[in-house]
Amino acid sequence: MIVAVPRERAVLVGVDEKRVALTPAGVRELSALGATVWVAAGAGEGAGFRDEEYRDAGGQLAYGNEEVIRRGDLVLKVARPRPDEWDWFSPGSALLCWLHPLVAPPEFLNLLRERQLTALALERVQEDDGSLPILRPASEIAGRMAVQIAGRLLESHAGGRGVLLSGIPGIPPADVVVLGAGTLGTSAARAFLGVGARVHLLDRDLRRLSDVDALLQGRAVTALATKSALEKFVAFADVLIGAVHVPGKRAPVLVTEGMVKAMQPGALILDFSIDQGGCVETSTLTPHQDHVFTAHGVVHFCAPNVSALVARTASHAINNALLPYLRRIVRHGLGEALKKSAALRRAVAAREGTLSQELVRS
Repeated sequence: MIVAVPRERAVLVGVDEKRVALTPAGVRELSALGATVWVAAGAGEGAGFRDEEYRDAGGQLAYGNEEVIRRGDLVLKVARPRPDEWDWFSPGSALLCWLHPLVAPPEFLNLLRERQLTALALERVQEDDGSLPILRPASEIAGRMAVQIAGRLLESHAGGRGVLLSGIPGIPPADVVVLGAGTLGTSAARAFLGVGARVHLLDRDLRRLSDVDALLQGRAVTALATKSALEKFVAFADVLIGAVHVPGKRAPVLVTEGMVKAMQPGALILDFSIDQGGCVETSTLTPHQDHVFTAHGVVHFCAPNVSALVARTASHAINNALLPYLRRIVRHGLGEALKKSAALRRAVAAREGTLSQELVRS
């Protein structure tokens, strides 16, 4: 099997993707199993991995992405391929990446059909217990990064409220409202509690709220995410974290434009659900490097794939989570691996050009 690792390129104006889907350690593992791994020159540069490290690990270096993609039986990417890369995919080859198929352009879905490609969405690899092993580390990274992002954007010079997350004696801490008690939301809640903020966590699942309450030892306020509760909590939030994720579906819009208008001037929204369409009505992708804009006096941060901001850590995390599945694919071939692994089957967006039923319906 020939595994191809292209160099990631900007997928939106101003966005510089520095992660890489496979580290030199991963190349060594797959090469030892008999795979031929082609790596585009500079593919790991943004994450601090030199070409020589890939070569020493057994990888074959190619000049550019076109050569690598054309060679690959299995193409490993972080971001969805750019339109100018689509023609390089060989008919019948396979693609593994953060696909987000429900928000993919129709032209890309047509490519999957026309080239009879098999495409797996890494964010949808799901084990029988409901866990999302490849999405989880990216969510943990984003949750932990929320503190440093919020701290910076709350500063007065950034247009924020000029609020210190921790407060000081005599001045209360910032109120942080987290929507979604999954991996990202829980990681964010722990991180904000760690710096002394006052944390409020909302979710629609009472059982999940109970589990997180025990995990956080009662230090966060928990509430059921009813419309009334959302209106109440959003209105006083200094920081609102959108951490809503429904596997295989678009993120539901929980925060309406009216709720945003009711927020305090200079308050901050970090909508980490933007990859799946966003859970705040005013959220949108922007062509700016910092992903920051203001709507109704409220600062918005809507960056796709926040873990890309720490490319080296994120690349290691993706590699570690993906390797068990790649080993299976290299040993048995993709078709047999899909038969043996329900987790991989759940990630299939297209199989030899046939789109999954949800994409046909959409």
